[in-house]
Amino acid sequence: MSRPEAQVPAVPSGARRSVLRSRIRWIVAATITYNVLEAVIALAAGRTASSAALIGFGLDSIVEVLSAAAVAWQFAGPDPHRREKIALKVIALSFFALAAFVSVDALRSLLGAGEADHSSAGIALAAVSVVIMPAFSWFERRTGLELGSASAVSDSKQTLICSYLSAAVLLGLLANSLLGWAWADAVAALVIAVFAIREGLEAWRGDACKQPVSALVGESEEHGDCC
Repeated sequence: MSRPEAQVPAVPSGARRSVLRSRIRWIVAATITYNVLEAVIALAAGRTASSAALIGFGLDSIVEVLSAAAVAWQFAGPDPHRREKIALKVIALSFFALAAFVSVDALRSLLGAGEADHSSAGIALAAVSVVIMPAFSWFERRTGLELGSASAVSDSKQTLICSYLSAAVLLGLLANSLLGWAWADAVAALVIAVFAIREGLEAWRGDACKQPVSALVGESEEHGDCC
């Protein structure tokens, strides 16, 4: 009995590639816009409530803007694949920065740097982000996989991690407000930080795509294996 042949990914046509590149530009523009607003609100709410979790959440939004901006820069050029490796390095560094921000913030909370007050604005913001960020991540990941862009796939993972962080912050704020468990969001944030480091290492190695870009988009070998 013969073994089934491995499925070869469909190769997008030139017109389809243009549509996908334009779609990624719109996705990252929307991501950047939302995260700028998220950062401003989270930092303001965090300062008002003396919430280390919300301040860390705002800093995380700034890191997400950096990651999305790297992808926007890549796809602003006439040949995005030539900028793939640089964009991946920037995204990897943003993962590491995210892990550092979250870890420091979580450790400060666990060591009793200060107890946060109730923040209705912070709870509402985290709840909205839990809904919006996974949708952004799914759309960008699907588009990036079809196009064969490792940087878009990595950035979608960055966005997904931010949605996990949103959920952790939401649970932490609710637990602090309703149960007085100030340590809950710090523990969850440390778990997310470990995951962020793993994804950062993957992006740095270029493992976000398992197929070469040249194979996925049907281009010549001169583009190299950007994934």
